[in-house]
Amino acid sequence: MFGKVKEIAEKYDMLTVRLSSPEVLGDMAEWTRLSKERAEIAEIAEKYRAYLGMEEEMKGAFSEAEHETGEMKELLLEEGYACREKLSALEDELKLLLLPKDKNDERGCTLEIRAGAGGEEAALFAYVLYRMYQGYCERRRFRWEIVDVNETALGGMKEAIVNISGKGAYGRLKYESGVHRVQRVPETESQGRIHTSTATVAVLPEADDVEVELDEKDIRVDLFRSSGAGGQKVNKTETAIRLTHFPTGIVVTCQDERSQLKNKEKAFRVLRARLYDYYQGRQSSAEAANRKSLVGTGDRSERIRTYNYPQSRITDHRIGLSLYTMEDFLAGGLDEMIDALARADREAKLTSSEEGS
Repeated sequence: MFGKVKEIAEKYDMLTVRLSSPEVLGDMAEWTRLSKERAEIAEIAEKYRAYLGMEEEMKGAFSEAEHETGEMKELLLEEGYACREKLSALEDELKLLLLPKDKNDERGCTLEIRAGAGGEEAALFAYVLYRMYQGYCERRRFRWEIVDVNETALGGMKEAIVNISGKGAYGRLKYESGVHRVQRVPETESQGRIHTSTATVAVLPEADDVEVELDEKDIRVDLFRSSGAGGQKVNKTETAIRLTHFPTGIVVTCQDERSQLKNKEKAFRVLRARLYDYYQGRQSSAEAANRKSLVGTGDRSERIRTYNYPQSRITDHRIGLSLYTMEDFLAGGLDEMIDALARADREAKLTSSEEGS
């Protein structure tokens, strides 16, 4: 491992020198390319420098301890052992940094929320999740772009599809895919009984045009009038779009915009994301099985997370973490949970790579 890390650190130093050379400074395209290349390995190079510095401190402490006695010797040995523990932690961090990165992590994504088991209460919970993710995107400054929303008469949502733009949006939100379960007393419940209902969430990475080739003869485009809650939301012209992809049977609808062109653009973005996810899943049956287990059917017994209103508790069952910050969490305060999920994911990959080596 350290041979590879040393090579990366040397490459980082070489790129730093090249970036300050006259020929590169005079070529903006080359300077941008090399800057990006250096930025990708900067964290590994800096962590390796920290490791080497800590290693020198440890060696120095143990070496000095050999020539001392009494209290001073004990202090130096204590310092040396502390450095050894820090070295072990830095080594683990370097191993994590060397793990292959998910190429999709830096992309935007498509977020799909659907009401599951529980009738109208499930639709109301789907709307709560919709607002929660909207709040999270506002905090992270991700762009939130509605593709399609199917609302209920009582203010819930049967389905919502949103495009989210911003560097790293998929990498942060991908852990949200799965069945979310809520336990609470509905407003319509006269006897105060707690009801359980679910909603499913799917997060798909944004696909580039070059990655998903679309043949026009494989797609049927239907135009229809937008439906809504009535009043000003009713569109009297056919601006809504429905795309049907014949080879896969995937159907995408977009009716949020008043412009037919904008609806078409949004619908194609979602179609590309779904097709990218579909073909990626076919390439790796293990990934396909994993996604199926994550998204599930919406049944109450399948869940990745439970939102318990009476106890103000959110529990993620994949990592056994419970938070008691319901109000902030539902307002978009997801970072603590997502950070914990990302950490557990990295540790699992590290364990897997060590077992395979």
